[in-house]
Amino acid sequence: MVSQAPTIKTLIELKKSGYNPKSIRDELRNNLLTAISEGKKTFEGIHGYEDTVIPELERAILSRHHINLLGLRGQAKTRLARMMVNLLDEWIPFIEGSEVNDDPFQPLSYFGRNLLAEKKDATPIKWLHRSDRFFEKLATPDVTIADLIGDVDPIKAANLKLPYSDERVIHFGMIPRANRCIFVINELPDLQARIQVALFNILQEGDIQIRGFQLRFNFDIQFVFTANPEDYTNRGSIVTPLKDRIGSQILTHYPENLTVARKITEQEAKLDEVQKKNISVPSLAMELIEQIGFEARKSEYIDTKSGISARMSISSYENLVSSAELRMVKNKQKKTTVRLSDFSSIVPALTGKMEMAYEGEQEGARAVAGLLVGAAVKTLFEKYFPKVAKLEKPGARGPYQDLIDWFVEQDEDFELSDLLDDAGYRKKLDSVDPLKPLLEKYQPDIPKSEFYFMEELLLWGLVENKKLSRVKVGDGMSFKDEHSDFMKNL
Repeated sequence: MVSQAPTIKTLIELKKSGYNPKSIRDELRNNLLTAISEGKKTFEGIHGYEDTVIPELERAILSRHHINLLGLRGQAKTRLARMMVNLLDEWIPFIEGSEVNDDPFQPLSYFGRNLLAEKKDATPIKWLHRSDRFFEKLATPDVTIADLIGDVDPIKAANLKLPYSDERVIHFGMIPRANRCIFVINELPDLQARIQVALFNILQEGDIQIRGFQLRFNFDIQFVFTANPEDYTNRGSIVTPLKDRIGSQILTHYPENLTVARKITEQEAKLDEVQKKNISVPSLAMELIEQIGFEARKSEYIDTKSGISARMSISSYENLVSSAELRMVKNKQKKTTVRLSDFSSIVPALTGKMEMAYEGEQEGARAVAGLLVGAAVKTLFEKYFPKVAKLEKPGARGPYQDLIDWFVEQDEDFELSDLLDDAGYRKKLDSVDPLKPLLEKYQPDIPKSEFYFMEELLLWGLVENKKLSRVKVGDGMSFKDEHSDFMKNL
């Protein structure tokens, strides 16, 4: 909640209040030390970085460094930069009318210096909230020096009858206007080398050059850059002298386990209250969503250097819930539960978030998405049930033989429609007699709300282990014995 701005309106009032001006990097440092000493979380809502990225970021802030966050897409780099705003003082004073947030005690611009000389202690003061002290620019090849730093304004020069060398004719770019603020440049390698060179002196000495005129402004800016290491070779690079001027380079990473990944997905997914209230999502379904991302990050079909963003799991979760909601509405039900068969609906959420390797291009995006779901199912299956032996002794009956025999004995394929209402869905799975004993034996403590999802996982797991086959038919899936078609043909 934003508090009321201070009522101080002139420089003399500001002096009497005892206000002590400080640089933005001192603000960040002091407020971070205060937060840590009070036991507050400095970057609330960022999961998985507690022991890695966040301590490094805190050390960089305490060292008053400019920062480069280096990592693959979807690793919360921009989120971290934006959250640094919370470490700023809530309000700071500036000279009213200043384009560059002039400090009343040390104005930089001609406007600020002139007004202070004219008005002295009566100089009018306004207050800037920390939420307005964040500037962000996406680096693209068309960004110019004029955009970032500024340019000479010929109309202003003509109107004021001033030479171009006079600083009053400068039209300031984004960086000068971000004085006393946090300035973020995303995807730094995409910025042309000559533009990067223009940042050298700003980071180190505070000089800017516009059309050959060198001006010393000593801007007070906290720079944060973000970059993807893949961009270094695909599109550009960070020039070495610029890297040398960035105090800390911090490597980000993807979640290291399913628990952390799931926290991120549940926090970031955009579900409305109706979906949250009426659609139950089994814990196993969430586990499977996250496992798909982990499988993708090690898949031979995907260019892993490009990265698999957390957005894949978030979008998949949203699609999964929407699939269940659509079925619920069509069946005129009030509530429903996500099923494993609903995972066929998340393919569109997967295909747009994967950069294919050569092998993946040959398979096709949809096929690769199906393979990832299958690989995730197999991983979870082996976590909850005995592993299927590749070779079995003659006459040996494995733990799943009764279930496989049940499918062999069926005259018709077992079809599980996506459109079945909840009662019909449960009845259909209950008709497979060997399923329940297997769950009672290997997962006796499974919650009732997870029971039917686990039964589906058992069927899909046997498909991935080549003991059953699954075919898309109409509005659902058909399950049968792997060898039944071959035997019928014989």
